Amino acid sequence: MSDANTGRPEDPETTNINMRLTETFLEDIDATWRELGYNSRSEFIREALRDAVRHPDLTRESWKEIAAVEHARRTGESESFSREEILGDDG
Repeated sequence: MSDANTGRPEDPETTNINMRLTETFLEDIDATWRELGYNSRSEFIREALRDAVRHPDLTRESWKEIAAVEHARRTGESESFSREEILGDDG
C-alpha cells in the first residue's frame, strides 16, 4: 500500500491517524511547511509532534517569550552579545 499524499510505499511500522482541522488552520499549516522547506505536510506535522513530545516543558508562554526575544533581536530592539561576553573570561 502507498501513502496517499506521496505515492511512496508506507513504512510498515507507521500508523495512519485522522485529524479534524478547520480549513483556515490547514491553510496555515500548509503555508508554514512550504515556507520552512519541508517536503510534505506529514513531515512537518511529525516534526512538530516530536518536538512537543521531546520538550513538553515548553509551554505556549515559553514559545511566545522565545518568539518575542527573537523578534527583538532581529529588529534591533534588543542588545546582542558575543559568545565570549556570555561565557566571560573563562570561556
